[in-house]
Amino acid sequence: MHRKIYNSLREWKNNPNRKPLILLGARQVGKTYIIREFGQREYEYVAYINCHHNQAVNAIFANGFDMERILRQIEALAGVPVIAGKTLIILDEIQEVPNGIASLKYFCENAREQDVIVAGSLLGISLRNGESFPVGKVNMLYMYPMTFLEFLQAKGEKIIADNLDSENWDILSPLHDKLVDLLRQYYFCGGMPEAVKAFVDGRPLNDVRRIQLDILEAYYRDMGKHSSTMVEKIRLVWQSVPMQLARENKKFVFGAVRNGARARDLEEAIQWLVDAGIVIKVNGTTTPATPLIFYKDSASFKLYFLDIGLLGAITGVEAEELLINNSAFVEFKGALAENYVVQQKQSEFGDALFYYASNSPKMEIDLLTGTSSRLWAMEVKAGNNVRSQSLAKLSEKVSPETPLTCIRYSLLPYERQQWMTNIPLYGACVALKIPADFGRK
Repeated sequence: MHRKIYNSLREWKNNPNRKPLILLGARQVGKTYIIREFGQREYEYVAYINCHHNQAVNAIFANGFDMERILRQIEALAGVPVIAGKTLIILDEIQEVPNGIASLKYFCENAREQDVIVAGSLLGISLRNGESFPVGKVNMLYMYPMTFLEFLQAKGEKIIADNLDSENWDILSPLHDKLVDLLRQYYFCGGMPEAVKAFVDGRPLNDVRRIQLDILEAYYRDMGKHSSTMVEKIRLVWQSVPMQLARENKKFVFGAVRNGARARDLEEAIQWLVDAGIVIKVNGTTTPATPLIFYKDSASFKLYFLDIGLLGAITGVEAEELLINNSAFVEFKGALAENYVVQQKQSEFGDALFYYASNSPKMEIDLLTGTSSRLWAMEVKAGNNVRSQSLAKLSEKVSPETPLTCIRYSLLPYERQQWMTNIPLYGACVALKIPADFGRK
């Protein structure tokens, strides 16, 4: 299946100053598949080693960092020649190997000519007790579940995907109903590659749901494996996320997890889930101004699931509700639509997503992001019944000197208005661009 991150891997390969690459992401997002596919297409040889419960690879890094010896042993273990420029070395589940992460410093300093990619979880890497992270000696990429655009390509809708990516709205307008139907399918299937493949292959919907539930169960088990003292709190927070999203005001409330709970009781558990990639954290901002990070409000935040399909699975939403009934987009107080948009934008902006709420004047902006010189304000509407009072108020509140682009995601067709652009929900997967001739009036 096509993944956009493939282009980033190719850019890394073609960079003469490349360093060993760490590919990070939650379990089951497709890290192993994409790096093996990349190696097979772009190199003559792939020296692939899975480090999970692998005593042989443990021994390689247990005896110091003589790179000549390590490369010979990798060659012997993988069974392929290790030749600079022709071989890609892949160390999968690198966090399972003592000294594996530390070895990347020596790959960078003493074997820079070798192409090395390691895959693992940010959580696992950060938990390597007593092992220093090779700061400045590695490149890093983050991988997320498949976006709606990637889902379309997996479905064989490449022409539609290309036109959507290019924002050819005149061409897409007659296909609006078809795209809404495809979006319904994505709401059910989500972007976990194994679930997408089962769905695209035409397997029963119950099989797709079972795959999603198995992934959730694997995450649940991971919580016990990585933090014995925090297991109960981590699981309580995780299980509360759907309930928190169902609230009208989706700001995370500690007391909703457990009566009397406070920030200090749960902040470590929340960070665990964020580091594991299982939830997406969107912080509030005290002021809608650039750069947003200056006004980050760490005390106010929202939590979303990493994947809309997993959110539907854990809440038990029936397939017919998503694929057939008209209530698919508006039930659950718009939580599915908002989670979907956040998921698409995380793959574009990572943790540079914020939200803004104000009591005077009263407004709430679902998502804010930006550069040092521009703000994008996004409002998510689950269906066709739309009002954008908060966006209008924000447009008046933000300094006229700050370029501001207001976007409303809804089920309405594309429409560019004087101060705001309505983009259909299926267009949330398209990268935000700086308007050439458009802004507030």
